[in-house]
Amino acid sequence: MKHHEAESIVRQAAAAFNGGRPNDARRLCEQGLRHWPDEPMLNHLLAAVYFAQGHTRQARDHVETSLRTAPHHGPARLLAARIARAERDFSAALAHLNHIGAAAASTIGVALEKARTLDQAGHQVEAKAAWRAILQATPHSREAMARLGRIAWDDGDFTEAAALLERAVADDAPASTWFDLGMVRQDLRDHQGATAAYRKALAKRPDYVEAAVNLGVALQETGDLDGALAAYGTAYRLRPSTFGTIAMALTSSSHGRLWLDEASLRRSLEM
Repeated sequence: MKHHEAESIVRQAAAAFNGGRPNDARRLCEQGLRHWPDEPMLNHLLAAVYFAQGHTRQARDHVETSLRTAPHHGPARLLAARIARAERDFSAALAHLNHIGAAAASTIGVALEKARTLDQAGHQVEAKAAWRAILQATPHSREAMARLGRIAWDDGDFTEAAALLERAVADDAPASTWFDLGMVRQDLRDHQGATAAYRKALAKRPDYVEAAVNLGVALQETGDLDGALAAYGTAYRLRPSTFGTIAMALTSSSHGRLWLDEASLRRSLEM
């Protein structure tokens, strides 16, 4: 009887969660756990609800309770890995992923999670291999292209980085990918192309301070000092602590300008 009743609550809670009612889902799970505190399905679902709401500590507690009862449940292991990665506990995340059975580990969802974890943990060699395997399995993976492009840039291979990032932005891409493409183009001395990439990044994320600063630098290199000052002004208004970087860029570029009065420069950037 207990098993059927718990399954019924899980179905109701899952329907509530999928229907955009996470608080109802949480209430149903908590109601069931008052009767069966170690029930793995209820703990797993409640962990997923908490994680979706940004409550990683509670999510981790419940998914670990689920795994104590059902240690070989692949979806729970994958959720536990995602939660650990969100808490930047990369060792725990990798341990969960390595615990997943061979059949489940071959799925793209697990492969992506492992690549992301290795990447964020700074294991660049292993991350590169993992992203390459994903791109080989799913040749249209924009995320794999973007991450391999960034890794190539970190390695100093700007030509390879540009080729990968150009493919990554062929469809709709996040601001971070456009930003990475802008940096690669700058290193290749393609300042017009860099300008276009930074503008794309800012269009997607108007509060992207680093993109605004780099846009200013790229515009300076093209000789557009007025445009550069406008970009720097955007960055300064968003984050006043960028002033030192902006002042240095303005005075060091061949297309810069010497500012003897710091207050005058600040007023110019505030306009």
